[in-house]
Amino acid sequence: MSSTLKKRGPKKGERVRSPSEPDDIKSKVDLPIVTPEPEPEFKYWAACIVVTTLAAWTRFYKIGTPDKVVFDEVHFGKFASYYLEGTYFFDLHPPFAKLLIAFVGWLIGYNGKFKFESIGESYIENSVPYLAYRSLSAIQGTATVPIMFLTMKTLGFSVAACIMSSIIVCFDNAHVTDSRLILLDATLNLTVAMAIYCYAKFSTYRKHPFTQSWWTWLFATGISLSLVISTKYVGVLTYVTIGIGVLHELWILLDYRRGLTLGQFAQHFFARFFALILVPFCLYLYWFYIHFAVLSKSGPGDNFMSSEFQETLLESPMAKFSKQVKYCDQITIKHKDTEAFLHSHEYDYPLRYENGRVSSNTRQVNAVIDSAEEDVNNQWEIVPIGDKKKGQDVFTNDIIRLRHVGTGGYLLTHDVASPLKATHEEFTLAFDEEEGSKKYNETLFRLRMYHASSSAKKQNQRKRVMTRATPLKIVHMDTVVAMWTHNDEVLPEWGFGQQEVCGNKKIQDKDNVWTFDTITNLAPTDVRSKYIPKTVTTMPFLKKWWELQFLMFEHNNKLSSEHPFASQPNEWPLALSGVSFYNDKKTRRQIFFVGNIPGFWLEVCLLSIYIGLLLGDQISLRRNFHLLSKKARSRLYNTLGFLFAGWAAHYFPFYLMARQKFLHHYLPAHLIAALFSGGLVEFISTNNSPTGNGRVNKYKISALVAVFSLAIIWFFFYFRPITYGDVTLTPQEVKAREWFDIKLHYST
Repeated sequence: MSSTLKKRGPKKGERVRSPSEPDDIKSKVDLPIVTPEPEPEFKYWAACIVVTTLAAWTRFYKIGTPDKVVFDEVHFGKFASYYLEGTYFFDLHPPFAKLLIAFVGWLIGYNGKFKFESIGESYIENSVPYLAYRSLSAIQGTATVPIMFLTMKTLGFSVAACIMSSIIVCFDNAHVTDSRLILLDATLNLTVAMAIYCYAKFSTYRKHPFTQSWWTWLFATGISLSLVISTKYVGVLTYVTIGIGVLHELWILLDYRRGLTLGQFAQHFFARFFALILVPFCLYLYWFYIHFAVLSKSGPGDNFMSSEFQETLLESPMAKFSKQVKYCDQITIKHKDTEAFLHSHEYDYPLRYENGRVSSNTRQVNAVIDSAEEDVNNQWEIVPIGDKKKGQDVFTNDIIRLRHVGTGGYLLTHDVASPLKATHEEFTLAFDEEEGSKKYNETLFRLRMYHASSSAKKQNQRKRVMTRATPLKIVHMDTVVAMWTHNDEVLPEWGFGQQEVCGNKKIQDKDNVWTFDTITNLAPTDVRSKYIPKTVTTMPFLKKWWELQFLMFEHNNKLSSEHPFASQPNEWPLALSGVSFYNDKKTRRQIFFVGNIPGFWLEVCLLSIYIGLLLGDQISLRRNFHLLSKKARSRLYNTLGFLFAGWAAHYFPFYLMARQKFLHHYLPAHLIAALFSGGLVEFISTNNSPTGNGRVNKYKISALVAVFSLAIIWFFFYFRPITYGDVTLTPQEVKAREWFDIKLHYST
């Protein structure tokens, strides 16, 4: 209110304005510009260096522990190896972060020979540069913390508020775990933080549109958004967050009282469209271009793609060993998961098992590992039936018989319980069972092509069967079970410690997959003995991209199967449960992915308080009580409102998703909530009344930040043994850490 108005007072009939109301009509539609409370720059930079150092320590400390494959490192480490070999694979996530991991491997000269097949495999024994891979995540996780700090500084918050937001993520156990392993989440969280920071910087130049700095930070925001969505598709939620802010800006600029012509408004609109949508989309496509250029050889992802797409790929080295299978070929049959060969010999099942159950007392059919393919007990002849003849090609969906070369018996399964799995059927051999005989139908099997899609159309495709290249489910015609083996339990002494082979009634199970591995009776004169490279065709980039894009969305939506550590969004804000990443039975050590519970609960409390503040302010305004100053209301509705909307945009959409959900899906929302929390702690510590000075009570905010930080840091160190997996806890110590629904190993 001007001094002139104070002297002359209001005219008759003139409404008296509240101190919280704007001085003129134009300011009602002005974009909110936050003026930071002056605080020495050296304090900001000193505090930023401290929290960055702490972030680096928490993420790099014992980064080589454990020196074995942990949780989803089996996927993303494997994908890096495929990139380094140029072997085509299929994944649900866009390529940017995976290319980044592979780039690290390329820089240090790694050849990608290790394929990260299972959790617990040794990195040391296989000479894997896992420290370089994990360091990439650690660097990104470390960088996220100072970017958060600078975001708060840009938004005009005090040093204490900047520290508060940074500490929440710096010492969060879930963020630390994800930043120490070969995963995509560190890249995702970093790019989300970058997008928020760049948009905050862009907002400081709203009064100076189309200047160099304005364009720089607008493009930086768009590039950051592109990197988010090029890492994981949940990055679309970050687009929603920035979109909320951009739409709010455009809505204000559209108001005629801003003084912009429609032409000038159009310039603002198209500048944002170009920098935040068009350029990011082109960059998004670029990563797929690199993806296709690098993955030029045929590989495990071929079966997901169309035949036209597959024809654009060079044959992998495996193709030299991949031969068309024909009837009367003698082959070895290999289980995909356990890599064991189908095997039989001269020994029978015992009449009675150890538990007293009676068997068929017929010939054993087992599975063996590291057995020579020259061993006739591992060889099976594909016997044609009906009008099929020797030398004809074998196709998927054909019905065949398998004759054991070593003994002459025919593979058979029947309604007799298997030795180790009472709910599964026993596999055995039948002798002299020709068409029309009693057990002939029990020796018939259909070759069902395995396809990762559950689509019956794709699984029932009729394709030539190739050794090593065609995944198959061998389904019994009479009892409709799939041939299966497992290595979690092996046969006793009478079975020579070999793997049990049995009939699985759950045909759709992914571990029912076998391949015909080698043709053992291939004559030197057979044309299949000579390798003839295939002709490679071309396919337009956009057509390849669209095909892959469609498949990625299709399979992403089908991730609805149950998982023992899956959780629902209502559990995430309070960190009620977590995920077991790794456990070592020998040392009784484990890594358990769980959030920092005091930090998570603090965020929920502050989010709830914020809703209460909004309701209280709106109710008071309805009664013409102005409890907040103009600056405080701008901070409450604009700055904190934007961060609150960002948290909500990254959290609530998961309630609408039917796919598998895990706690790590909440981390971007948690990160934004941490920014919000630091801001609200400062707001609560500020004199926000219309007659107040608007200054932060430094004693109050320092006390709050100290108490909250101590609680967060205490929890981090208390749960440190299961965050780093480097300490063996007693059962009592493990039990003491089973908070809420957390279930840990070795608590008994």
